Amino acid sequence: MNSKSKLLAPELVNAERPVWAFSKKIFCEGMRDGVPIALGYFAVSFSLGIAARRAGFTPFQGFLVSLLNNASAGEYAAFAIIMANATYLEVAIITLIANARYLLMSCALAQRFAPGTPFWHRLLIGYDVTDELFGITIARPGSLNPYYTYGAILLAVPAWAIGTALGIIAGNLLPLRAVSALSVALYGMFLAIIIPPARKSRVVAALVAISFALSFVCNYLPGISALSEGTRTILLTVLISSAAAVLFPVNPEEQEAEHDA
Repeated sequence: MNSKSKLLAPELVNAERPVWAFSKKIFCEGMRDGVPIALGYFAVSFSLGIAARRAGFTPFQGFLVSLLNNASAGEYAAFAIIMANATYLEVAIITLIANARYLLMSCALAQRFAPGTPFWHRLLIGYDVTDELFGITIARPGSLNPYYTYGAILLAVPAWAIGTALGIIAGNLLPLRAVSALSVALYGMFLAIIIPPARKSRVVAALVAISFALSFVCNYLPGISALSEGTRTILLTVLISSAAAVLFPVNPEEQEAEHDA
């Protein structure tokens, strides 16, 4: 009887093992899939460090910012308005707006957790929901095992933070002309974000052009030009995105069809 129980015990344990339990195999799969993400993050964050240096950040401060806010658009927007002497409130609002899409990604991931998953797993994964990490996580079949995402995060976050710090150090060591040349990489990063959706949608392309034009005009309009650059950025972002949502609503079925294609 005892020997029979011993034979059945491993099967029993495996059958009752929760989906969210630690698995070395799944954790290593996450690390494997996180390698290319970490390499990409390092390259982009190195350029981001150049902007952080121009905003007056030390290497440690830049490392800490990227460690706590793994989002290129949000960080760059924050650095830009910090350079414009924005207030803490403006920095908080523009960062929230720039990173608002992660709220939707988090809602999608929340539906993939198995019942009974401890709440702290949701908090830890919510800490680092990015486009790339969301993509590899949501693509896995079945309920979400958080240790897969932890494996990817373990490589992605340090690469992002260290790259930012090294970018600041390089900005302090390199000549001013070299720093100015490297700063162009940030504009290339944002062009890489803007161009693909603009090529697929004329509406997006038109909205990008309108955003550029209105941003330029607001520098000279009476009253609006007196506002800080950070406040103008927040107002334009909210107004243009709201108008686009009302005038050009997205059909979920068409969007899903395009995604499948």
